[in-house]
This record gives sequence, structure tokens and C-alpha cells, in this order.
Amino acid sequence: MTGQRKAVALLSGGLDSMLAARVIKDQGVHVEGINFFTGFCVEGHTQAIRRKSSAKPKRNNALWSAEQVGIALHFIDVVEAYKEVVLNPKHGYGRNLNPCLDCKGFMVGKAHEWMLEHDFDFIITGEVVGQRPKSQRRETMSIIVAESGAGDRLLRPLSAKLLAPTLPEQAGWVQRDALFDWHGRSRRLQMELAAQFGFEDYAQPAGGCCFLTDKQYTVKLRDLWRSRNNRRYELDDIILLKVGRHLRPAPGYKLIIAREDGENRFLRGYRKDYVHLRTTSHPGPLALIDGDCAQADLSLSARLVARYSQGRDAPAVEVEVVPVGAPPWHLTVSPMPPHEIPKEWVL
Repeated sequence: MTGQRKAVALLSGGLDSMLAARVIKDQGVHVEGINFFTGFCVEGHTQAIRRKSSAKPKRNNALWSAEQVGIALHFIDVVEAYKEVVLNPKHGYGRNLNPCLDCKGFMVGKAHEWMLEHDFDFIITGEVVGQRPKSQRRETMSIIVAESGAGDRLLRPLSAKLLAPTLPEQAGWVQRDALFDWHGRSRRLQMELAAQFGFEDYAQPAGGCCFLTDKQYTVKLRDLWRSRNNRRYELDDIILLKVGRHLRPAPGYKLIIAREDGENRFLRGYRKDYVHLRTTSHPGPLALIDGDCAQADLSLSARLVARYSQGRDAPAVEVEVVPVGAPPWHLTVSPMPPHEIPKEWVL
């Protein structure tokens, strides 16, 4: 084969993958990015609806990274295929419900399929030896190579000199001397290289947008599975776990209560699918009822919604209850005092 070599770079939106793509592009390789949408990694979604994130730029970090490097980016929906990784990880979970090793193998495997379909030559990732305790150790990085099917066409430019030479290096498609031998959890070298490239305002280097690594999100996901007596989920389920205040007063249902105007607006999009409540005598949140809430429980639910309204200190608050596909009706309730809300209700 002759002509310019082509590489596909896994772009997560983080600094490491952006640097890896730029390093290989600077060697004259044609690079394009790929980003897999699982439903669990949507930091831009949370930023867009929360007031506390208003100072942050409203952007997709993977797209922004591709723009900085100057490459095309392909978004691929893998929500359904990724369920097997979440529900039945061969290598188990990390500290929470994060199947990090299986996830990385899955992503590289999908990138390998894309590489073959589009006649590209190799794959780039931003992995660094020793950076993550489960998926970025020498021995687990070898597992990813084997199980993904990528073999020696998987190049990790930031730690390449610590690893066996890959096909792109052996064949002279890239110069091994221009790659790196980084290891460990420090991001100092990454930040120095970013400064050399003129990259600014990038995502926090040690961050990550996978909600499966978040302890509180994991609590809510386990609760969802327990309440349904199965471990299945749909995209709307996992999106809603990121939004609002979640309270489960009874095993059969829970409340999702907006915490601010942005969440109010977002939850309005689900009003046709859920019984929902809102205060009408005082400004307050919109709340969805997820599950089967008995008539007797609606008064309790209304009191909880009133508790988080501006009528929290009023003797009585009027709450509108809107069933799915039926006319609304109203309740007048006394807001529930905070000390009467059991801690076990709060997810």
C-alpha cells in the first residue's frame, strides 16, 4: 500500500485523547476522530440545564477537541450494544458501577470495526500506563489489545515507548522516537504539551464524564433496578437519573423533583409519559412520579413537592396533580417539614 496513512482516534473529550490525536496528525497521518454515545457520558447535557454550571461553556467536549486538533469527528450511537457491557461486564466493575476494562475493550473493538469498514490503517487512544487503576495497567492494556481484535494496530502515543512496538511504528507509518513514555496519574506532562500546542480551556485533565463512576448516580441506578426487579434500562431511564432530586417514599414509586428552572424546563418534556405534580399557589418545582403511586400516596407526594416550593413555610400549598391522559385535579396540603423526611427516602 502507498499513500498517506489513516488513523481513527477515540476522542472522549478529555485532554489525553486530544493530545494523542494531535501528536499523530503532526507526523503526517490523516486522522479522524470517533466518539461513541452510550447515554452515560453526557456532561454537556448536565451543564446545559443546571444553573450552577452556567459559567462553563455549553459544548460537546469531544466535538470541541476535534475542532482544536483540526479533524473530522464521527458520532456513533452504541446505546443498545453497550447494555451488555454495563449489565454483564466480563472483568467486573470498579468502585461503583463502572465496567472500565470491559468499556475500553468495547470502544476499541467498535473502533476496529469502523477502521476496517472505512479502510483506515490503525487506531489511536489517549491511554497512559498507570493512569487508571483498572483499565490502564500494563497487564490490562494487553487484555484490551487482545479482546478488542485490534492487535498491533492499536497505538497509544502517550505511552508508546513503554509498550511493545505496534505495526504503525514497525512499518514506519509513525516515528516511535516522536512518541512518549508517560506513566502514572500526574497530568503535568499533558498540560505542558497542551500549552505547547496552544490548547486552552480544555476539560479538566483528571476528570471524566462517565456517570457510572459517580457514587450517587450508582445509588440511583441500583435503586431503579431493584424497584423493577430487573436490571434492564432504556435511554430515558438513565438520562432522568441525572436530573432532579430523587425520593422514594415507597418501593413502588419515586418522585423526581426539579431543583431549579433549567430542570423544570427539561422535565416538562416528560409530562405526557408520567403523572406529574406542580405547585400552583406558590412558585415551585415540577415533579414526575416514576412508578405506580396509589391514590393515598398522592397526598404524601404533594406534601413533598410543596416542601421544595417557595411555600415551604406556608400553612397550606395548592398542588396540581396531572394524571397521564386525564384531566388535572388539585390538592391543598401542608408542606412536609424536613425532619419528617426519612434519610432512606433520599437517593
